[in-house]
Amino acid sequence: MNRLLPRNWTTRGRLTAIYGGLFFLAGAILVAVTYLLVWQILNRNAPKIPDSEALQVMLSRLQISISGRQTDLNQLADVIRNVQEQQRSDVLNSLLLQGVIAVVAVGMIATFLGWVLAGRALRQVQRITETAKRIAGSGRGLHERIDVSGPHDEMTELATTFNAMLERLDSSFDSQTRFIANASHELRTPLAVKRALIEITVSRPGTSQDARDLGDSLLEVNARHERLIDGLLTLADSENALTERSPVDLAEVAAAVCEQLSAPGVTLRDAVLEPAPVVGDPVLLERLTQNLLENALRHNVAGGWASVSTCISNGHSLLTVSNTGPVVRPYEIEVLFQPFRRLDRERVAGERGFGLGLSIARAVSRAHGGDVTAVPREGGGLDVTVRLPNIGVASR
Repeated sequence: MNRLLPRNWTTRGRLTAIYGGLFFLAGAILVAVTYLLVWQILNRNAPKIPDSEALQVMLSRLQISISGRQTDLNQLADVIRNVQEQQRSDVLNSLLLQGVIAVVAVGMIATFLGWVLAGRALRQVQRITETAKRIAGSGRGLHERIDVSGPHDEMTELATTFNAMLERLDSSFDSQTRFIANASHELRTPLAVKRALIEITVSRPGTSQDARDLGDSLLEVNARHERLIDGLLTLADSENALTERSPVDLAEVAAAVCEQLSAPGVTLRDAVLEPAPVVGDPVLLERLTQNLLENALRHNVAGGWASVSTCISNGHSLLTVSNTGPVVRPYEIEVLFQPFRRLDRERVAGERGFGLGLSIARAVSRAHGGDVTAVPREGGGLDVTVRLPNIGVASR
């Protein structure tokens, strides 16, 4: 029922309604004006009905003898007057009825023509919309442009402006891709060289214990910087369009990640992994699962647990990571998904994260056409759910 409300109509429907409404309004005004003019003409040109005396004189001039009383002549005048009024009423009623029928019939035809003309006028807008949908659906179709052939009008100007916007966006994304590639090389290479030099120095014969301890501390700091840079680059790369798409089962990804991770004092419960096929980048999906499980293990309490489950629900593949941990208030949930934002609570093993885990998970899930949500658990911890289009939906 809400779709029938005028505010929910399409632009084409509104233009058609305006065109048809104006036509019916103009037709109604025309019928009303015609009716008044005809009524005025009939009243002005209607013959005057004579009284009984004048009627007797007229009949005598016509040499017509009337044998009757005065009342008979009055009745005859009334009959003539009634006939005249009836004829005038019939003319006006016929004019009104036929005028309304004509306005309705022609108005329906005009409304249909208005629908057709509105569609033709909005065809360029529809082409722009279809192009935008293809770009949004493909993720990286910014090289496509709209054909601006035709007369130079408002629609052509809109298409030209849209093409200029696509050109700038395409250039911007290309520049960002090149920047990520260059940053990946320029930032990772020095850290890799530094790590190699420290490892060589620490493993050299005759190195003192103090130097070894210092080297281990430097290696730990270096590894932390490498993880930070890797997280930033992954976040930047996942916010771009996917460059690789292939069938992936979230259950297999979750099983592989569970085998790699563990944390002292935290139990990783047996995962309930049902098939959950999707289409996407396997590396990014593995990183998403790894980040969520690492967060579940790190942001926990001594003697706590973490679990992973996958399933299919309502046409979507779901990956859910649950854990015990500090109590998280509902209004703090959105803060956790912002880069470099985290709750100031103790972590397992005293290791502080960078606040990028959930940010990367959200960016990766949205790049795959899905999203990630978190719900606080009663007593502490979170239920984090990733919802991605099922392979049957994504492949359409």
